[in-house]
Amino acid sequence: MNKKLAVLIVVAVAAAASVYTFWPERGAEQTKLFGNVDIRQVSLSFTQSERVTAVNVEEGDVVKAGQIIARLDDTVANLELAQANAQIAAQEALVAKLQAGSRPQEIAQAKAVVAQQQANVDIASARLKRLQSVDSKTQGKGVSQQDIDEARDQVVALQAALAQAKASLALVEEGPRKEDIDQARAQLQVLASQRALLAEQVSRTVLLAPSDGEVRARLMEPGDLATPQRPVITLALTSPKWIRVYINETQLATTRVGEAVDVHVDGLNKTIKGTISFISSVAEFTPKNVQTEDLRTSLVYEVRVRVDDADNTLKLGMPATVMLVNNGR
Repeated sequence: MNKKLAVLIVVAVAAAASVYTFWPERGAEQTKLFGNVDIRQVSLSFTQSERVTAVNVEEGDVVKAGQIIARLDDTVANLELAQANAQIAAQEALVAKLQAGSRPQEIAQAKAVVAQQQANVDIASARLKRLQSVDSKTQGKGVSQQDIDEARDQVVALQAALAQAKASLALVEEGPRKEDIDQARAQLQVLASQRALLAEQVSRTVLLAPSDGEVRARLMEPGDLATPQRPVITLALTSPKWIRVYINETQLATTRVGEAVDVHVDGLNKTIKGTISFISSVAEFTPKNVQTEDLRTSLVYEVRVRVDDADNTLKLGMPATVMLVNNGR
């Protein structure tokens, strides 16, 4: 009897120790959640239609932000840009000419034209006076009336030419109008805007990585016709990464955004630190009209655990385990 009592006591103590060892410490229970790694993906395509001349990456390549991914044929775009540069150079020369005004040589030339026209008027006027004098002395017998009329008409025509030459001299001395200079400047701005647009089109013949990532799919090859609707590659971003898990309604009350958690992934002998960054405010499944307490607890809410994966070891869809610590909240 004593031996049996002693055995029973030992068994009871062992059972108590086992219960004490494996019973969760009050106020510090751990919740194990299962989910998958989720990352963001980007489909990269050109913004214009042209032949692809180069694709510089392969599936699985790790790229950095700003790295050249692919190129388009830029022959036509560069020719249009060169044409725009030539037009701007010509317009800049015109603006400079208008701003500088008339040269001294141009003013001297206009004055010479005025002097020549004045001399022509003087000569024609003197001839008209001689004809009129002869007509007066001979009582109209020494000169015909037709000669006098022609001489008078010539004086009138030469006086008009003189007035035109004087007006041209005034314009040359005054220089270009302010409105003409403003118009030339405005046209120069239009050409500059067109050049900027063409330069932007040339720059867009080069496809750059928007951020660090890993190439998931190479969808086009040199010689293919690229369009804005056809992606060239699919890029998986290395950051941010998160674990998508789900909690029920009872766990919702003890889970907080910003809470630190531990993440474990099969095949990795290390613990990855994570932080809860998002808790959905809407249940994933539509609740029924009539709910019991059991049905309410079956509704789940999405939770995203943001993780820092500097070594880029986590891949899309990889199973992961998230350990939450419920500190008796």
